[in-house]
Amino acid sequence: MSKQFPRLFSPLTIGKRTLRNRIVFGAHTANMAVNGLPTERHAAYYAERAKGGAGMIVVEPMPVHPAAILTRGNFRTCDDSVIAPFQKVVSAIKDNGAVAIQQLYHVGAHGDSDNSFHPHWSPSGQPSYHDSDGSHAMSEAEIWETIESFVEAARRCRAAGFDGVEVWAAYLGLVDQFWTPWTNRREDQWGGTLENRTRLSREILTRIRKSCGEDFIIGLAISDEPDYSVALSRDALAEIVGLHDRQGLIDYVTCGSGGYLDFHKLMPTFLYPEKLGADLAARIKAVTTHAVVIAESHIRTPENAETVLSEGSADLISIVRGQIADPHLARKAGEDRADDIRGCISCNQMCWGRRSRDYWISCLINPSVGRESVWGGDRFEPAAAPRNVLVVGGGPAGLEAARVAAERGHKVMLAEASSRLGGNFLLAGLQPRRAQILDLLAWYERQLHKLGVDVRLNCYMEADEVATMAPDAVILATGSLPPDTGFQKALPAVETLPGIEKGNVFSIEAVMGRQARLGRRVLLLDEGGGWRGGGTAWKLAEEGHEVTILTPDAFVGKELQRTTADVPLRRTLRRLGVTWQVEVSVAEWHGQGATIIDHTSGEKSFIAADSLVLAMTNIAANWLAMDLTARGVPYVEIGDCAAPRQAPYAFFDGRKAALGL
Repeated sequence: MSKQFPRLFSPLTIGKRTLRNRIVFGAHTANMAVNGLPTERHAAYYAERAKGGAGMIVVEPMPVHPAAILTRGNFRTCDDSVIAPFQKVVSAIKDNGAVAIQQLYHVGAHGDSDNSFHPHWSPSGQPSYHDSDGSHAMSEAEIWETIESFVEAARRCRAAGFDGVEVWAAYLGLVDQFWTPWTNRREDQWGGTLENRTRLSREILTRIRKSCGEDFIIGLAISDEPDYSVALSRDALAEIVGLHDRQGLIDYVTCGSGGYLDFHKLMPTFLYPEKLGADLAARIKAVTTHAVVIAESHIRTPENAETVLSEGSADLISIVRGQIADPHLARKAGEDRADDIRGCISCNQMCWGRRSRDYWISCLINPSVGRESVWGGDRFEPAAAPRNVLVVGGGPAGLEAARVAAERGHKVMLAEASSRLGGNFLLAGLQPRRAQILDLLAWYERQLHKLGVDVRLNCYMEADEVATMAPDAVILATGSLPPDTGFQKALPAVETLPGIEKGNVFSIEAVMGRQARLGRRVLLLDEGGGWRGGGTAWKLAEEGHEVTILTPDAFVGKELQRTTADVPLRRTLRRLGVTWQVEVSVAEWHGQGATIIDHTSGEKSFIAADSLVLAMTNIAANWLAMDLTARGVPYVEIGDCAAPRQAPYAFFDGRKAALGL
């Protein structure tokens, strides 16, 4: 029993299954199916979280009907050929001590025609909030067909060995479209009164119970969107869940946040408060007498989870992204080793960010995600022959390379030219609300210390020094630097920004590193569309600067759209008084203002400003690599010094290089 998290590690019984702890790895679309069938990638992904100690794992949603298909990695619908592959996934979970559940879903109006080639089905034919299509108002026969498809999907889950299913009634999908008067305008037995609006869900749950038996766990997933008056209120959701609970139709309820109206709260980034699902869970727990309540949504850490349980807001806690980032979160917490947990940084970049582009998911800070069948998790095979390894550069790539090499038994020296570890990633952690990055860097420092890595700060390495040291392996992670030309991709014929020599022009790195003396009025030219520009604008605005963002993109934060962070960022910037002009570039800097060019019209105009800040594509800091090449010293180049890219590829390079030693 954990002394630090006693409630979290007390067992709990659902139906006839006893969970070893109260940590759930909740449902999310990993998008890993091939030809609609789960693969070895799937099995290894879930096995790692079961080995890591999760009490219950809810496998990603099965679309129950052709109208419900949402991604190219979805499972096949209405097809028993999924049963045998699912048996491997179930074994991977249950053989490692976790209870195995599968979620069943239907998105209703919010389908994806590119994947389904099927009309979206909904109660009343309203528009999709997933794409620009409309939907088909279901006939009575189609409603019964859909009910039967849920039951058949549950039957397949039972045949595959799952302990139960979770019926998805969240995010304003089909089930809660029937519940919600705004989306259910029907005048037949499926609309109007509460009894009629809940008829679909009650029929589904009743028939699943009859088909799969009393010992089969049946859960219900819900969420709330309190900022939208047309969505169900928490009181309305409590009334609906209470009705299902009194009729004995459900064994548990999972409570999340957001929906297709408030999409940014589905997977809340660091812009949102933590423990978002706890309030809804507390309201639902007050009306249930049989079903246990699971709180999810931005409950990242065991500390968060223990707090929610101790307040009596829920019976179990679903930690999804936290267990994506560290699949052994539960085991480490249970051993009172919370400091060893690699904490999720709530960025969404490689989990939802890859899923939103219809790829299988991964993780910015844990490149093993999705590669467990090849790389495993944080369980590394010892090296056959330990070597002396020199890692030059203490940014993300170098930190991960040093950590994993040491985990495998190599003797590692990490040389960092500056006084702190982290590289440009450290500067990102200094932006508003991004301190989770600093927590991650502190985690690396602890891990490197425990592993005996020789970390040397203020240690600038020259090629002659490397050659004299003669390590068995050299890994270069020397990072990248901002260009000093002001080159803009949107103006490819202009190599150097006219007027840059007049001064008061600074890079993002100089600003975040407090190496720039800025005037009150700041123009920030953002060609990246990510946090480098947006987060720096936020920080400058908080410090009292008048900030105007200039971007050649059609909107500010273009690259953040895939992470659901762009809209909350723009709202924050507006609140702080930041303005912007889109589809523009800087034609000339005058020292006290800029001439900008509008790409849609070709017109030029002048904006007065005291300083110009550039968020441009960096260049590789690869001079050490060139010097070592000239001396014939072999090395591996990783991270930004190989090619300036976003952070996940630096972590990936570091892991790959260390595994290759």
